[in-house]
Amino acid sequence: MEHLAPEQTTTRPPAAAYRNLAVATVGFTLTFWAWALIAPLGSDFKERLNLSSFSQSLLVAVPVIVGSLGRVPVGALTDLYGAKRMFPLVSALTIIPVLLVIPARDSFVAMLGVGFLLGVGGTTFAIGIPLVNSWFPPAHRGFALGIFGMGMGGVALSGYFTPRIAKHGENLPFIVVAVALAAFALLALVLITDRPDRPVPTSPLATRLGQAGRLRVTWELSFLYAIGFGGIVAFGVYLPTYLKTWYELDPTDAGTKAAGFALVTVIFRPIGGWLSDRIHPATVTACALAVVALFAIVQAFDPKLNPVGTICFLVMAAGLGTASGSVFALVSQVTPQPQVGSVTGIVGAMGGLGGFVPPLVMGAVYSAENSYSIGFMLLSDLALAGCVYAYGRMRNIGAERP
Repeated sequence: MEHLAPEQTTTRPPAAAYRNLAVATVGFTLTFWAWALIAPLGSDFKERLNLSSFSQSLLVAVPVIVGSLGRVPVGALTDLYGAKRMFPLVSALTIIPVLLVIPARDSFVAMLGVGFLLGVGGTTFAIGIPLVNSWFPPAHRGFALGIFGMGMGGVALSGYFTPRIAKHGENLPFIVVAVALAAFALLALVLITDRPDRPVPTSPLATRLGQAGRLRVTWELSFLYAIGFGGIVAFGVYLPTYLKTWYELDPTDAGTKAAGFALVTVIFRPIGGWLSDRIHPATVTACALAVVALFAIVQAFDPKLNPVGTICFLVMAAGLGTASGSVFALVSQVTPQPQVGSVTGIVGAMGGLGGFVPPLVMGAVYSAENSYSIGFMLLSDLALAGCVYAYGRMRNIGAERP
């Protein structure tokens, strides 16, 4: 592993670094709220459009899938043009599909099209990571990236506030979010600044994506992030269904407990980054995934929800949040600086997509076996595999070259 020079580890971040971190985190939160606008109103759209369960799931999934895949080109474009251009641009573009939901809501096909465009809001993750990474020196980078990652709480904010705002007017959530995005786009245009000495790639976009794709660490990090963040996405999508089906909770109670799970993951993401500034991020990732594996095994035995089941879910949330934060601290250590955006885009995409396999598996297993135990055992196996790989391989590598 490459050793950091003393000046790299002791330099304190400038004031501009904290300004950019604060603005980027607010923008990430707002665009993620917009990205998740359809899911909290899914039952309303199901009734309005007379949708099947599959059609409702498809409507909710389209923005997430597009947003995950869209991080790949957006990350590469951020390497080239910088976050000062990309953050206001993507935030402003997200306003269009947010407002288009209003005229499109009575057509399933139109809503699918709007959902596709709404995926743009989910790409800002690949803009903020290279921005924060460039401003903060290695000794402070993990915690800073974890703070930025708390913006994923925008999904939880959307889940809580969107249906409540909708009670005061069915168009109101979309208008409120559109106004907030417009205000942020103007704010970002003024306050976000790229680091003056950041390396700007000169090769074409396709070449840079190809170079990032040829880095072995890109796919190793993608695997780990698909477990950590993918696990968060999977529980966000499926936990309310699991709690209603297995523990027979009413929808409100199930939604509240799921929101609590999401809150814990948000809190522990910067903790994962902070620990990674003091301990090797691969070690932090390995320990966090080991905790997830252990408590997934306990949950596989179907304990009572209070208190054992609740403890299992909250501890797994803490482990997944910690791993999500530490993996991106690891990105900054093992990725060449000019390619951080490109690699972040691919890793972020894989993390988002990784969240859609587990709910399908859990649903299929429950349909076949009338039990969720096999699903939790598979989660424990996957988390344990990530633990072993992070500790055995990722502790011993430095920044790799294409």
